[in-house]
Amino acid sequence: MSSSDRGKDLAEGSSRSPSRDQLPSRYESQKRRDWNTFNHYLKNQRPPVPLPHCNSNHVLEFLRYLDQFGKTKVHLQGCMFYGQPEPPAPCACPLRQAWGSLDALIGRLRAAYEENGGSSETNPFASATIRVYLREVKECQAKARGIAYKKKQKNKLASPSKGDDDSSSAGFLTFS
Repeated sequence: MSSSDRGKDLAEGSSRSPSRDQLPSRYESQKRRDWNTFNHYLKNQRPPVPLPHCNSNHVLEFLRYLDQFGKTKVHLQGCMFYGQPEPPAPCACPLRQAWGSLDALIGRLRAAYEENGGSSETNPFASATIRVYLREVKECQAKARGIAYKKKQKNKLASPSKGDDDSSSAGFLTFS
């Protein structure tokens, strides 16, 4: 493949596998590993789940299964450190997958599903159920760690200073 063909493939969004002299990017390697892990998970279900029968419930079960390998401490509501970003001592609360890791994983699996012949209309990784689950995980982990996630304003120029009331500026630019 000539360099001009390679550039054309990139411009057209071709998903040809890289030639022998090109290594896949870190993202592509991780996406392939994630896809293989998910397929392995489906095959190990009793009974095994064929990919065409996979739905958002299988994806949710997979995400919950991954929690056992997590490294993020998520304090339970009864824990005396609940809501503290930096607790002073260890506790028995569980380790979970961090929200950001799950969000990135779903993004890679969503892309891999379609690259492997799945339809965007039936993509179980793109379902509303998965989006709701990820939002709930994000909010739960934020509360447990005492971190307030606020929706980012779209226009950074209009962001109010710390003393201003958000409701009065509403994120609009005004020119004098």
